[in-house]
Amino acid sequence: MQKAMKRLGIKQEEIDAELVIIKTAGKDLVIKNPQVSRVNMMGQESIQVVGEITEVERDEKLEISEDDLSTIMEQAGCSREEALEALEQSNGNLAEAILKLQK
Repeated sequence: MQKAMKRLGIKQEEIDAELVIIKTAGKDLVIKNPQVSRVNMMGQESIQVVGEITEVERDEKLEISEDDLSTIMEQAGCSREEALEALEQSNGNLAEAILKLQK
């Protein structure tokens, strides 16, 4: 099989992975005990993963730093609460939050 793959220009390398996590918009796919192969077929690379797949819902809580809040408060001349609300409404986008408060 290896000789046939080599003649076709296919290289396969096993990767010693312990855990694979694929992050999507609302959940993570966690693959335990994975068998991971890196395949190069005529210059095109792909990864093949086989294992026990578990779907984990993610809590989409926005992490807001104090530096971000300070920047918004300074630029927009607003309170901490107003800065926090604007940042949450703009999904963490500082520029959008500042513009929203300056209107």
